[in-house]
Amino acid sequence: MIGHKLITKQTGAAGKEVTAVYVVERKYAKREAYLSIIMDRKNQSTLVVASSEGGVDIEGVAKENPDAIKKYPVDYNQGISDELAKQIASGLKFSPEAVPKAADTIKKLYQIFKDKDATQIEINPLTETVDHEVMCMDAKFGFDDNAAFRQEEVFSWRDLTQEDPDEVHASKFGLNFIKLDGNIGCLVNGAGLAMATMDVVQLYGGSPANFLDVGGTATPETIEEAFKLIISEKGVKAIFVNIFGGIVRCDYVAEGLIAATKNLSLTIPVVVRLQGTNLDIAKELISESGLKLYLFEDLDEAAEKVVELGK
Repeated sequence: MIGHKLITKQTGAAGKEVTAVYVVERKYAKREAYLSIIMDRKNQSTLVVASSEGGVDIEGVAKENPDAIKKYPVDYNQGISDELAKQIASGLKFSPEAVPKAADTIKKLYQIFKDKDATQIEINPLTETVDHEVMCMDAKFGFDDNAAFRQEEVFSWRDLTQEDPDEVHASKFGLNFIKLDGNIGCLVNGAGLAMATMDVVQLYGGSPANFLDVGGTATPETIEEAFKLIISEKGVKAIFVNIFGGIVRCDYVAEGLIAATKNLSLTIPVVVRLQGTNLDIAKELISESGLKLYLFEDLDEAAEKVVELGK
């Protein structure tokens, strides 16, 4: 819909009263299509996914009528050519009058995708009206967090009130944190290792209480913040720290664990599995701390122990 905003103002003895009135022109849809631009990791480029069946659950279309979904590989640097844009627009079954407008819209959406460091643009539905206008009636945009430093305007629109406060707090310290419903708190470096850690905890009968990736720049300070997030959940009965010291050093992790255990007066058991850079120094620090930190080098043994302690 296209609208014009009319604001009327009334002033009285009690002060100023502002009333906003919206006048909206109604549009009638002749055809509804689906269009998305996403990252294609397999080909290390971008991909346009389009379907002439829009305005509905696209996952349902993929299941019931997969032939209705078309995929168009796009060279990231060259972008969408006029020819490809017209091909995509025609595949959406728009009328001949609307195809040039749809093609122009597709090219503009791709330019936004590239210029704004987007990871996904999804238009559902992309609509042709009865008078052959082409309009994006609903949209979903995703942007690369790593590009926030050069996309200040885009990230200034972020509405933190719609996000989990703990996850927002974690991001301020470079921590990737997602709450779950289990009993074993997990502190890991690297998303892949974090997923593997959660799997092995479940393998031995436990249930992860969170996904928490401290990344490759973990410091004693960030590790303490990570512990605060973990123990804020009442259901956590034990903590599993699983660190591969490649980029992050094991001794830094050990210092953070010791400081956090002391400063937070931890009473729940902490199982630590370390491998990698400065492991021997880390083991010595933990051993001499006098704290109840269960240190392991084998992943399975550590997972089995933390599940046992969390019962």
